[in-house]
Amino acid sequence: MAEPLLRVDQVSQHFGGLRAVDSASFDVEAQSITALIGPNGAGKTTLFSIISGFQTPTQGHIYFASQNITGRAPHLLARQGLARTFQIVQPFVGLSVRDNIAIGAYLRHRPREQAMATANEIAERLGLGRYLDRPAGTLTVGTRKRLELARALATSPRLLLLDEVMAGLNPSEVRDLLPAIRAIRDQGTTILLIEHVMQAVMTLSDRIFVLAEGKIIASGRPESIVDNAQVIEAYLGEGAALEYGKSGRAS
Repeated sequence: MAEPLLRVDQVSQHFGGLRAVDSASFDVEAQSITALIGPNGAGKTTLFSIISGFQTPTQGHIYFASQNITGRAPHLLARQGLARTFQIVQPFVGLSVRDNIAIGAYLRHRPREQAMATANEIAERLGLGRYLDRPAGTLTVGTRKRLELARALATSPRLLLLDEVMAGLNPSEVRDLLPAIRAIRDQGTTILLIEHVMQAVMTLSDRIFVLAEGKIIASGRPESIVDNAQVIEAYLGEGAALEYGKSGRAS
């Protein structure tokens, strides 16, 4: 069996007496879409910060492409092919959409012409082509979310961490973004996502891990997660479990 691209091994993060993450372990297979879900305050974003090098865990290890990357700085991880988005998007508002994306592209493409060409190509892939010359500060929330995704994708990651990339989007914006995320995976980038839009989670995910009070309480395919009593009690609730159980994975 192939080694997973990402392995989180018994990771804990303590802030004084608070255990934000408590001996969490999971793995992400290459060229998959894996979801990390759970209630607010469960420790999901803390785990993302540990994986992406913004925090060093109190204990445990992170392995990426079979290397121990625990505590490695974010810029070094970006060079290795690990990129992330953030819940609160903060583009360079005075720069154009093209220049914002090119900032990510410069990691792999130092000549300006190559970086700009990469920015143009990624913008088209994510439906941002008509905004390329607009200042990022003029974009709507939904379009800024796509720009955040584009900036991370411009670094040519092997693993892309998406932190609530659909938060704040309306149903049509969510529906339009799903094919773009699938296409990123289909073109060879592995995705680990945190998301509260459950229809998107059930539609996109190959596997789901559920985090509650810092612990992984369940894992499996989407259809098994909606039937898990612990997950229903801790997060989904009976109504949501019934809805997603009936609807299955939308195409």
